[in-house]
Amino acid sequence: MSNETAEPTLLDKEGDAAADYLEALLDIADLDGDIDIDVEGNRAMVSVVEVNKGELRHLVGNDGKILDALQELTRLAAARETGERSRLMLDVAGYRADRKAQLEQSASEAIAEAQRTAAPVSMDPMTPFERKVVHDVVAAAGLVSESDGEEPNRRVVIRVS
Repeated sequence: MSNETAEPTLLDKEGDAAADYLEALLDIADLDGDIDIDVEGNRAMVSVVEVNKGELRHLVGNDGKILDALQELTRLAAARETGERSRLMLDVAGYRADRKAQLEQSASEAIAEAQRTAAPVSMDPMTPFERKVVHDVVAAAGLVSESDGEEPNRRVVIRVS
């Protein structure tokens, strides 16, 4: 916050509650990590940054599955403290940031294919977080996208118009 006398916003409170929960979890697991809290748009963003390289990989799991579960637990802890449903995003050891960069590249390639062929391009199944990243890239490129299918096989389809 830039103004120290300002009342904390709900997103600030949500981030603080999430940080407290994660710090306690790291203490219990005897893991080192720094907690960064930010607000992007209408969402609290909480990151656990590695102090010792590779130490937090167990909190990410294969394909981020443990990270997804940890995010849900962290959201519940934040909601318990604030009394409001939480939509915070959690990243551990830069996994989501790296995955976002990969998805943006894949989306750009799929957009180029859709523009070249004028045919719909269907991407591989993705998590809700991953689909949101792709939808944002497609919208910025001026194309149209939609999610198709049922979880866990829900995917993004990109169309020229």
